[in-house]
Amino acid sequence: MGLILGSVPILFKNSCKNNSFKLHYLIYTIVSFLITLLLINLEKGFEFQNTITDTVSFSYLILCGFIMSTGIVVPGVSSTVILMCLGVYSNYLNAVACLNFEVLFPMGIGLVLGGLLWIMIIKWLLSKYYTQTFFTIIGFVISSTLILYPGFSFELSSIISIVLFIVCFCISFNLEKISK
Repeated sequence: MGLILGSVPILFKNSCKNNSFKLHYLIYTIVSFLITLLLINLEKGFEFQNTITDTVSFSYLILCGFIMSTGIVVPGVSSTVILMCLGVYSNYLNAVACLNFEVLFPMGIGLVLGGLLWIMIIKWLLSKYYTQTFFTIIGFVISSTLILYPGFSFELSSIISIVLFIVCFCISFNLEKISK
């Protein structure tokens, strides 16, 4: 979490390199943050079904992989939630555990195609709407730490976690200075 949050000032600085900061840019950050909160709550609302369906078609698995690529490319968007919504999460977990290529291959095809499409979309957004896209990414990055937050207690492991958080934050924050 420290490495992630320590990178936010660098992202903020990079987002304003083409334009000066305008308050309305924060709307993009807030909206992407709220989208992630919605997805986190949606994931908590799912009851995990340990049911494996044999009737999932090849083309549907390609589509699922394609849609799943959103969760891999966009920070804060959960691939788990996406696969649960599509009803193939159990199939996917079982396929990974058993190396079932009848499921993994079509999902991989969709994942690669979706990943390439997302790369092109993000590249286009950065070329046309650089600052707005960066502020949107900042919202996803900040909110992705909510998924990682384990809670807090006054046990030794929590105190060690806080120390590591501070150390990692400082490392990430100072990496830009080292890279110059």
